[in-house]
Amino acid sequence: MPNPDTPEIKAWVNALNKAVGNVDEDTYFIGHSVGCQTILRYLEKVNKKVGGVFFVAGWFNLVNLENKEAEEIIKPWLKKKINLDRVRNLAKEFVAFFSDDDPWVPIHDADIFNKELGAKVIMEHGKGHFTEEDGVSAGTNINVLLDEILRVIK
Repeated sequence: MPNPDTPEIKAWVNALNKAVGNVDEDTYFIGHSVGCQTILRYLEKVNKKVGGVFFVAGWFNLVNLENKEAEEIIKPWLKKKINLDRVRNLAKEFVAFFSDDDPWVPIHDADIFNKELGAKVIMEHGKGHFTEEDGVSAGTNINVLLDEILRVIK
């Protein structure tokens, strides 16, 4: 994604749109953190139904941001609301993964994903923000994600 250290809504949604091309019910998305926000905003914009969306450490609220610069970077993502009523019907299934010790995503955001999107919520223990620093990396400690992907795409 463009400028990963200073993500901007329009640039990220446009980059996703360009990368994906045409979507249909055989299209699946997996996003992490601000990537989850990007997918939601992308779906709101294209208004086409997809097969499924998998959110890892997705959020609508954030806590414990490192400094004022981080707060300013993320402020537009927090302030610009997403039409979740529209997005709710744009995937056959939503699955959201959270960790009980994520330092930035408040635990109650899991309830928002469930209530507002009908997402299946999976709460993991001790995975932090699902980063390498938290001991989570591609190919390790994410079997539950793979299992959910395989279940949904069948």
